[in-house]
Amino acid sequence: MIIKNQDELLHFCKKLSHEPFVTIDTEFLREKTYYPKLCLIQLSGPDKDAKAIDPIEGQLDLEPLFDLLLNEKVLKIFHAGRQDMEIFYRLMGKVVTPLFDTQIAAMVCGYGDSVGYEGLVKNILNPQIDKSSQFTDWSNRPLSEKQLNYALGDVTHLVDIYHHLSQELEKRGRTSWVFQEKEILNDPATYENLPEDAYKRIKIRSPKPKTLAILRDLAAWREKRAQDKDIPRPWVLRDDALADMASQAPKDAKHLSKIRNVSKDLANGNTGDMLLKIIRQAEKSDKSTWPKVVKKKQLPPNISSTIDMLKLLLKVQCADNDVATKLVAGKDDIETLAIEDAPDINIMKGWRYEVFGQYAQELKKGTLAIGLKDNEIKLFKVSEGSEGFK
Repeated sequence: MIIKNQDELLHFCKKLSHEPFVTIDTEFLREKTYYPKLCLIQLSGPDKDAKAIDPIEGQLDLEPLFDLLLNEKVLKIFHAGRQDMEIFYRLMGKVVTPLFDTQIAAMVCGYGDSVGYEGLVKNILNPQIDKSSQFTDWSNRPLSEKQLNYALGDVTHLVDIYHHLSQELEKRGRTSWVFQEKEILNDPATYENLPEDAYKRIKIRSPKPKTLAILRDLAAWREKRAQDKDIPRPWVLRDDALADMASQAPKDAKHLSKIRNVSKDLANGNTGDMLLKIIRQAEKSDKSTWPKVVKKKQLPPNISSTIDMLKLLLKVQCADNDVATKLVAGKDDIETLAIEDAPDINIMKGWRYEVFGQYAQELKKGTLAIGLKDNEIKLFKVSEGSEGFK
């Protein structure tokens, strides 16, 4: 049930390497660290002979597992696997491939926006899941039989969910839709926390290039400090403290100590000296290197009705095609499409174009209309130059 020695790991991974797919899940902790602390890895083949790999007590060389995760002949099945993928990317320096995410597949098959794993299990398999181990401390040893059964159940249920969803996708001709969504998950940048980009996650009022330059350098310092010490970012400094420092640009320890969540001890110590130095250097840096303020496009005053109609069309088309609206288009996509006739956005590509993009273009041209028929919302073709339905 749980693998703690190298020979068992090698044998199990070799066995799985001959399977068409494996289901994967992990248990980890992140409350007190910057990087997720991997506590358990669960895998199963189609036969549901699931096992857990213990990376803590076993002190294993995980190379056989890495070889399996990179084996192009074996499909890796996750549910909402981004955090799992981040863990493996950090361990291997490479992205798990090929992969299949059952959350995306479920959204394509009409299970709603960002459907959770438990909801999907209940909807498709309807078993009774014991949730008492859900919030356990997976780093404690030994793990109980109850904990292991709960953890392994995640990957054995995932076998049945994958079979169900893959058949549903095949029946609907949508298998390619799911694999088109791999681009973000397959991009190493998705899992890299670059210090120089950390400022982009921090909200700041009335941003200006100089303010953003200070924020960028402060956030980069915090990111490196959190990474080096492997502690959560807020344990170094909170976002609001960085935002206030960038906005106010304090000149000395006295002013620094007045910033929210900055203590006098911190302001008057080595960390305070470092923060003030970073602020001064950012202020004196080459202005051409300062981040540019990205202003949100002002929507034309007459565009609101077009946006409303596109939103309604999106709901109609997603309902008719039984696919989650969140997966097809977001607010920014709709606004861009309302302003531009052929923007370079996902709506205008692949299956999204088939489901929504082409109809949106027709609606804007006036060759498609939305109306009621028999108390149901329907789409109607409109003749060129017509002022009404034909």
